Amino acid sequence: EVQLVESGGGLVQAGGSLRLSCAASGVTLDDYAIGWFRQAPGKERERVSIISRRDGSTYYEDSVKGRFTISSDNAKHTVYLQMNSLKPEDTAVYYCATAPSFIVLLNHGSYGVDYWGKGTLVTVSS
Repeated sequence: EVQLVESGGGLVQAGGSLRLSCAASGVTLDDYAIGWFRQAPGKERERVSIISRRDGSTYYEDSVKGRFTISSDNAKHTVYLQMNSLKPEDTAVYYCATAPSFIVLLNHGSYGVDYWGKGTLVTVSS
């Protein structure tokens, strides 16, 4: 059974930093990808960043490019999202998710996800 457990959320002031972690277990595909998504109150879930376990390819949405960094520790089956220069508009529940490949997440976003974590709340105060 695939399980994804996020951690690292919390309350931070604007301009601050947080590092989210996503620990994955039960995933057997060598080519899988992990993505970070977020959902703010009253808004649809949106993709933030994705990483390929296979070759480390990464992708960032324009809204976080240059501020967020996604990385992977394959030995620990853990993916991180380092978030710097946080803004109030980054406030959301952040979810990690798996997909069969980087291309699936890139082309299909949340529609390509096969497993979701339960999320971790990030609140950025102004």
